[in-house]
Amino acid sequence: MSHNTFGHLLRVTTWGESHGPAIGCTIDGCPPGLRFTLSDIQTELDRRRPGSSRFVTQRREPDEVSVLSGVIADEDDPAVMVTTGTPIALHIDNVDQRSKDYGDIAKQYRPGHADYAYDVKYGLRDYRGGGRSSARETAMRVAAGAIARKIVPDMKVRGAIVQIGEKAIDRSAWDWSVVERQDNPFFTPDADAISVFESYLDEIRKSHDSVGAIIEVIAENVPPGLGAPLYAKLDTEIAAGLMSINAVKGVEIGDGFASAALRGTQNADEMRIGPDGKPVFEANHAGGILGGISTGAPIVARFAVKPTSSILTPRRSVDRDGNEIEVVTKGRHDPCVGIRAVPIGEAMVACAIADHYLRHRGQTGRI
Repeated sequence: MSHNTFGHLLRVTTWGESHGPAIGCTIDGCPPGLRFTLSDIQTELDRRRPGSSRFVTQRREPDEVSVLSGVIADEDDPAVMVTTGTPIALHIDNVDQRSKDYGDIAKQYRPGHADYAYDVKYGLRDYRGGGRSSARETAMRVAAGAIARKIVPDMKVRGAIVQIGEKAIDRSAWDWSVVERQDNPFFTPDADAISVFESYLDEIRKSHDSVGAIIEVIAENVPPGLGAPLYAKLDTEIAAGLMSINAVKGVEIGDGFASAALRGTQNADEMRIGPDGKPVFEANHAGGILGGISTGAPIVARFAVKPTSSILTPRRSVDRDGNEIEVVTKGRHDPCVGIRAVPIGEAMVACAIADHYLRHRGQTGRI
């Protein structure tokens, strides 16, 4: 199996399976001299961690990360790690695998999963939680994203759920401080949506069903000029990174599909000269990217996550021997896998922007 690496100058290679002994990644191309602490990574991992509420899988993984290479301790503060410019290796042990939960489906193809696709491609598949196709792998993307955030000075990347199933937030009530509230397991910026999502997902769980979600990621303080025309557009690679996340079926930048209903007089972001003498945009329908290159306006990306395919309601399928069967997926699964996709989406956007930041600096010698 190839294609386990993403990025160009900042290259992230992940390894490991859902029910193997560990997962990990190697980050190559990180500049020397970046300073971070273990808690910088752990904080992001804790946001993605399973078992954090009744609305996500109850698999109990502490996701404690260790840094194996690519750093030295700061002379004045041993808790601070300083990148050396060599490959950074990160490692997380798997501690709560229950492979027996998957014994009944060893030869069965679960509807909505990659079981059949993997089998027809490779001639075998890891039925224990899906192996490499499991979202367990995304923990390493989040860890890599925590380091990528350090590469672009002052960049802030934040994500939020704007819709779960058929329930959407009130965008006029958007408040970033609500996203990190302890009583908000949904990463929603609308305080009133918390109770709505709770009731809705409790109903979905009890009916042995699942729903999807839409997540919005906004990157601020991104320098203008990142990206390249045609085959290395910044929005192309952000979209590719988001589409590579498990269960993602759609991505849009800025107004995305809604822009098809606008007129040119509405869609074009008019410009003026700001107080500092530099151009500013009066709107941001383009989502901070024009011609594949960042404009300096906030980068806005939105992605849709399909309903969790692992549900207790019987679904018709076939097995490896050609028999028609009904499949019930046992185990511990998310009624809405999109909830834990928020920090993953943030990480992929951060990695794509950091990679282009280094490529731009390498080509032009400036930022």
